[in-house]
Amino acid sequence: MAILPLEPSSRRVRRPRVLPRPGRPDAGPRRVAVLSIHTSPLDQPGTGDAGGMNVYVTEVARRLAARGVEVDIFTRATSGDLPPSVAMEPGVTVRHVTAGPFQGLSKEDLPGQLCAVTSGILRAEAARPEGWYDLVQSHYWLSGQVGWLAAERWNVPLVHTMHTMAKVKNLTLADGDVPEPEGRVIGEQQVVDAADRILANTAAEAEQLVDLYDADPEHVAVVHPGVDLDVFSPGDRARARARVGVAADRTVLLFVGRIQPLKAPDVLVRAAAAMVARMPSLRDTLEVVICGGPSGSGLAHPHALEDLAVELGVHDLVRFVPPVGRAMLADWYRAADVCVVPSYSESFGLVAVEAQACGTPVVAARVGGLPTAVADGVSGLLVDGHDPAVWAETLCSVVGDPGRLARWSRAAVLHASRFGWDATAAATLEVYRDALAGRSAAGRLAVAQTSHP
Repeated sequence: MAILPLEPSSRRVRRPRVLPRPGRPDAGPRRVAVLSIHTSPLDQPGTGDAGGMNVYVTEVARRLAARGVEVDIFTRATSGDLPPSVAMEPGVTVRHVTAGPFQGLSKEDLPGQLCAVTSGILRAEAARPEGWYDLVQSHYWLSGQVGWLAAERWNVPLVHTMHTMAKVKNLTLADGDVPEPEGRVIGEQQVVDAADRILANTAAEAEQLVDLYDADPEHVAVVHPGVDLDVFSPGDRARARARVGVAADRTVLLFVGRIQPLKAPDVLVRAAAAMVARMPSLRDTLEVVICGGPSGSGLAHPHALEDLAVELGVHDLVRFVPPVGRAMLADWYRAADVCVVPSYSESFGLVAVEAQACGTPVVAARVGGLPTAVADGVSGLLVDGHDPAVWAETLCSVVGDPGRLARWSRAAVLHASRFGWDATAAATLEVYRDALAGRSAAGRLAVAQTSHP
């Protein structure tokens, strides 16, 4: 297994010896069908259902292709204008599957379209020579449901990445958020049971898979997501602020992500109101930047955060920025004094690592994978709970200590350097090889048992 021991875990996961695949000396896949049904890697992260998973799928696919693995990414078409396939770059193709109406379907509506999605993917494979794909990689439980059937039909391994889990989210619901339905819980359990291997972002997530879903520890591999260290890198703060339009004397707290209760941007807005109440002088310099768009249950009230800022009397301190491309996002990270990640649940915390790669310290909730993404007390600070008063006190102490921020900034760059996407792709490929070897070994055992009853 590809286990990266960056944080302690009481769960021991076996590392089986990789067996050679017959006819394939390197035991690696030639072609992989990657399923990202509910969101396309071509979508802009930060709005709708596009987020860290989109970045994950894209970056790993690119690096697998660089290692000689041909990757087809299947996703549901959301517009009649989309071509059947788009060459993202050499070796990576995004394939659009028609299933249901192009527009008007939310993620919650997609279970009713999984048969149509599966049919489209099986038809695409049927047009190829037999045995075209060596392995299926599915992302999120909806894709896992489709991948389960496709892998069974093609007699290839299924490797699944959960990204988020219903049982975990329901244990840590934000106020006013909607619990994940029982249908998703059942669907996730089916995928866990069917998958040859499951990729967990952190050791904590691996333990949740074992404890909450009874996953076989020997089939769970910890592979940390990465960050593009060429794009997200330290830079001159004054120049970054000039490029994004922030005054040089501002004290900038930055939130990046989808605007929904799960991500808790309201905690930051409430904390900002408490901060200026504690330190009135901050009102002259504080700027809270919310970079992202409404998503999930946040779509029901897309202007709720703006209304909250008005209600709390800090609308003049809060700036809303729509999702931006990677180059400008890196400038926003560089422009900020602190990146704030107050989520109720995070399988990893990609935003936290991107910010640190740019030299920006992070104050984050002590949940999910964030204790892995942030070196507590070294590159930032972890906060227990979501009480705005506690967050205000913490943020006041942080922004009021420039020396500590400077130390954390240097340490943040070093900490983030451990999370390059090349390492993620290499570890993922190791898991693919292990899954293929396990499938080959099982096949040889079945033949032996048949030959010698």
